[in-house]
Amino acid sequence: MPQPTKFRERLTGKVALVAGGGSSDARFGIGKAIAFSFAGEGAKVCVVDRDADAAERTRAVIEELGGDAIVTHGDITVDADCARMVAATIERYGALDILVNNVGVHVGAGGSSLGSLAMSDWDRVLDVNLRGVVLLTRHAVPHLIAARQSAIVNIGSISGFLASGCLAYGPSKAALISLTRELALLYGRRGIRANVICPGHLYTPFVESAIDERMRDWRRRIAPLGIEGDVWDVASAAVFLASSESRFLTSVCLPVDGGATEIMPMAGLGLLEGWYDGKQG
Repeated sequence: MPQPTKFRERLTGKVALVAGGGSSDARFGIGKAIAFSFAGEGAKVCVVDRDADAAERTRAVIEELGGDAIVTHGDITVDADCARMVAATIERYGALDILVNNVGVHVGAGGSSLGSLAMSDWDRVLDVNLRGVVLLTRHAVPHLIAARQSAIVNIGSISGFLASGCLAYGPSKAALISLTRELALLYGRRGIRANVICPGHLYTPFVESAIDERMRDWRRRIAPLGIEGDVWDVASAAVFLASSESRFLTSVCLPVDGGATEIMPMAGLGLLEGWYDGKQG
């Protein structure tokens, strides 16, 4: 999906905090793409990242676009940092309408058994991927309530509902899906919608360094659409879930995966082997 160049002002007048919105270089990861797209749609954006320089790179592309953004850095596993992130947003813009929780880590994925799983890895993944979301959301909620018609958009993974061989990462994302549903229930009557996007096989800067072309080919071929997703597919979904166009959607778990999780494993093998190549007519 190409980087957007035209926008429809769907978030004009809104203020968004995007956690995990920085980038290690000039390329776009998921958080940076979301922050950029929000700004393009008219939102004022607070870009949050543990690395201040990474967050500044995102602010730079937003300002090139003509958007309005500020940067605040810190660790979402530290309660005081979370409070400061939200306070900085309120101090600058006076409100908070949208919270995006995109921070996540994927350490210790190679453990093939519980015995080989380092508990320090387990603790780190759960601390960042779940506890950090709780801390930041807790500080944001009073302002989201005050805004009314506000939105929480969490970034999960299809690993949250399908086994992927990641003993810590998958359970952390499963818990995030459950947390999102609880937030939707607890705060819906107070004007907050809470949804979670679960990306599947995307080609991102992180993935580029982790897989080879053979694996990329498999990822494309096992899904019904036969293509690979990217960060802009997730950003487009986030814009929709943050906007009034999704006013009647809450507690939704939205896979952005080319349909890969909605078919049986045998059908995925069939796609890989060319059983459904369109020759049947």
